[in-house]
Order: sequence, then structure tokens, then C-alpha cells
Amino acid sequence: MRCRRCPELRAYTAQVAREKKRAHRDCSYWGKPVPGFGDAHAGMLLVGLAPGAHGSNRTGRPFTGDASGDFLYPALFRAGFASAPVACDRFDGLELRDCFITAAARCAPPKNKPTPQELRNCFSFLVEEFEALERLRVVIGLGATGFNAIVRALAQQGFAFAGKPVFGHGAEFHAVRDGRTVSLLATYHPSRQNTNTGKLTVAMFDAIFTRAKEILARAGGADRPSADPVPG
Repeated sequence: MRCRRCPELRAYTAQVAREKKRAHRDCSYWGKPVPGFGDAHAGMLLVGLAPGAHGSNRTGRPFTGDASGDFLYPALFRAGFASAPVACDRFDGLELRDCFITAAARCAPPKNKPTPQELRNCFSFLVEEFEALERLRVVIGLGATGFNAIVRALAQQGFAFAGKPVFGHGAEFHAVRDGRTVSLLATYHPSRQNTNTGKLTVAMFDAIFTRAKEILARAGGADRPSADPVPG
């Protein structure tokens, strides 16, 4: 991606790529905005916060190469959305099935905290992904920032919620436009601070994807075309 909307973030990601982390000093860092990854015909979309400085910013693929991905991809594999439980780098052959992963911000921010302006700068890219996923039926907010970005993106497309969506693990809301319903599910972000403390457990996370599968099945997910993976 050649986006220059946030010069300070491009400078930061490039700096991280040059200086590297000792554990990854022999790696060639991606050091650029990280594009979404997954099935172009996906019925389910996951929206996270932003690339990790030494995870996605290194590997060039969402949730790949860090602790959050080590928790996420096994869950997707158990639910049948991923071809393998381990994500190492964008060349590892992993494919997503009926699933697409993206983030509210595309560049790794300092301290993993994008500013409101940086999130606004990235927002149009998220809306474009929503529009491209014509079979979308379930969207999962991985953390409050991803959740809130989803709410805004659906509103931008003309979807309306019956009530005000409020983030909380396991919360479920439904947005409707012209007879089409998109379900919004919320879960705590699979960051180490949540998984190591037990705030987010394997069982809690698996329950989210079980619910997503139920919604997709009801919407006719079993009749979707075979996965057309989009390389990271």
C-alpha cells in the first residue's frame, strides 16, 4: 500500500523495520500499511485494532507473527475458517475460508494506540472492504476499537441498528438495509493482556465463532462458492 495519509505512522513503521526487535533481527520487516487478508467471498469479517509493531508490521499479514495471532488462528482453525492453526508469515500457505481479517488502522502505531485522526484516515479503506464483501453476513469486532469501527462502517453503508450497539464480550446486534441483515458480534481482543489474565479464555473465544457459524448457516453459508483466498 502506498497510502501517505499519516506521515508520522509511515515514519514510525519504517523506523521499526530498520531497528527491528532482537528476536527478529534476521527478518526482513514489511514496514508498510498492512492490507486485509482472507476469502474474497467471505461471509464473516473480523476487524481488529491495528498491526503490531513486531507482528503484522514485520510479516505483512494481519494477526501474524505475534501473541494475538497465536490465539486467533487456532480458534479459526478449530471453527473451520482457517486451513491451519499456525500463522508464521504471509508465505506460509495458510488460507481462510469464508473469513476475511482486517483492522481499523493499517499502520502499526506507537504503543499500539492509533489516534482518533489516524483512525479517521483509515476509515475509507475499511468501508471499501465492507462494500467488496458482497456476501457478508457476520462481522466480529475484536476489541472496542474494532467494534466501533464496524458500527461506523455499517452506518456509512446505510445499515440501521434497532438499538445503539454497545461493546461487551458476547454482545450481538443486527443491522438491516434493504432486507439484508448483517450481524455484529463483539469479543475482547485476543491480546496477551486479555488472554494471559483470563479475561478472554479459549472457551469464550470459541463460543464467538460457534455463534458466527450458526448465523452463517442460517443465512445459507453452506451454499457459498468455494474459497477464493486473497494473499496477504
